[in-house]
Amino acid sequence: MKTAVVIGAGIGGIAGALRLSKKGYQVTIFEANNYPGGKLSAFSLGEYRFDGGPSLFTMPQYVTELFELHDEKASDFFTYKKKKIACRYFWEDQTQITAYAEPKLFLEEVQKKLGVKADVLEEYLKRAKKKFDLTAPLFLEQSLHKLKGFLNVKTLKALLNLSSYEINQNLHSVNAAQLKEPHLVQMYDRYATYNGSSPYQTPGIMTLVQHLEQEYGTFVPDGGMEQITQSLFELAKRKGITFHLGKKVNQILVERGKAVGVKTNDQIFMANIVLSNMDVFPTYKNLLKGTKAPERILSQERSSSAVIFYWGINRIFDQLDLHNIFFSKDYKAEFEAIFNQKKPSDDFTVYVNITSKDVPTDAPQGGENWFVMINTPADHGQDWDQIKNKLREKTIAKLNRILKVDLKALIQEEEVLTPPLIEQKTSSHLGALYGSSSNDKMAAFLRHPNFSSKIKNLYFCGGSVHPGGGIPLCLLSAKIAADLIP
Repeated sequence: MKTAVVIGAGIGGIAGALRLSKKGYQVTIFEANNYPGGKLSAFSLGEYRFDGGPSLFTMPQYVTELFELHDEKASDFFTYKKKKIACRYFWEDQTQITAYAEPKLFLEEVQKKLGVKADVLEEYLKRAKKKFDLTAPLFLEQSLHKLKGFLNVKTLKALLNLSSYEINQNLHSVNAAQLKEPHLVQMYDRYATYNGSSPYQTPGIMTLVQHLEQEYGTFVPDGGMEQITQSLFELAKRKGITFHLGKKVNQILVERGKAVGVKTNDQIFMANIVLSNMDVFPTYKNLLKGTKAPERILSQERSSSAVIFYWGINRIFDQLDLHNIFFSKDYKAEFEAIFNQKKPSDDFTVYVNITSKDVPTDAPQGGENWFVMINTPADHGQDWDQIKNKLREKTIAKLNRILKVDLKALIQEEEVLTPPLIEQKTSSHLGALYGSSSNDKMAAFLRHPNFSSKIKNLYFCGGSVHPGGGIPLCLLSAKIAADLIP
């Protein structure tokens, strides 16, 4: 029997284990936390349930195909519905936009509220789709670090169309040139934050990110985001995958240039394959101390992090939906502060996610569970107690202004997550949410590959390696890594 050990029961680790199990491996997963899912987990405060981390669910096929891979009907174990409203956007000047999932309704909304003709936005979206269609085979479906991946018709077509990717312009300049209207530009600039980057630095190719949301839609799992983790966790157990929760791996064992197993506090576990779903930085620094680390890759700029307030709110807000964005007045200054000054901006964008809009049991009757997120730099030794207190005060003031409410009086329950706590809970280096940032036109090629070029039988998956962070990309990283394993 071939054996494999997976380090970390995040969504990528579980997906990788399921794929290895299908290939005939006996798989064991070690997870330092006493629960699976990593960032994609949940907790409760009083009568309010909260998803701890990722709140956006797109491209559900990457989840359901794992059930199909094991000859199970996904809908028997994991159900979800498509949102009719992708997001609601709010500005301080009282402009409000509802991003309807139905393209015709969305185009009408943009023309009515912003005066932008439908054909302008349609052309922009068509270009984004072209980028995605060309780049998906190259960037998302295979390793960028194996020569054979470039020797096929799809990849050659992608390389021949490099000029279409607008990699020599930043995302903001592309959006400004094509869309012009400031509110609409800011709406599409925000997609840089999906991989923890700045629209003023990340290349124009990143318009393809919003294509995923626009083309495939946004979804909400019945039972909340944690159901993605729980359904795959249960599937893995049904397929004989063994979980050791609350058991931290201290070392990857290497003999004669080959990974041969792992070591915990009280156990040595031998295996033919080691797959690390842990952030690649601590994987090298903590688990492979005797191995020369790829310093150029590990020293890349970290992605943004966040301060997140989990608020149990004693009121229903009819003007809000599942996803809500309250924009800053000066977006450029906001990202300048995050990436260059290593501090949150004085005026910042606020994201509010309310799962009780779709999962009523997530909050008591007459209440809502608010996941309130402010983008921040990663942890570089800032005074996070002072920062979180300042952010709380300013967030409440901003939401009071826009929503015409006294929010402080409505907060019944509260928990706060900061970058140091994110690192503590998930081993994400410096609390960065997406590993390295994409503030470089070559960022896709600079991410760590899904395999080790120095150590045989050692592989990597998750948000800190190719192809990047976020649920769909983490699931794709598991597929790419598993495909590389014989």
